[in-house]
Amino acid sequence: MTLLRRLVDLGRSDDDVAAGELREAAMAHGCHPISPDTDREVVTVAGTIVAVTLRPRATVPALVATLYDGSLSVQLVWLGRRRIAGIEPGSYVKVRGLLCRPGGVATIYNPAYELTPRG
Repeated sequence: MTLLRRLVDLGRSDDDVAAGELREAAMAHGCHPISPDTDREVVTVAGTIVAVTLRPRATVPALVATLYDGSLSVQLVWLGRRRIAGIEPGSYVKVRGLLCRPGGVATIYNPAYELTPRG
């Protein structure tokens, strides 16, 4: 890390620094941050899984993970799955799929995913 960057980071909170590092890591994987106006577009996003929940339904279960890319969060929903090995809080993952916004929430259903190291 350069001296100039360290000086700039001194004025930022730990959360801001961590978010910046996530954005840089995503760009290193060839991804771009999610824009608040992105809708019904195929996107490739990388970030950290911050939460995983199971939505038990009477018909089809759904595994839901929240991915944070350093700018915004996106919900990843795998229909018919109860668990996916490696998809857990703290995992760094690169996903590709159609981003839509049901109810205003950025969501990708059944994304293709790749567990990757952060850098």
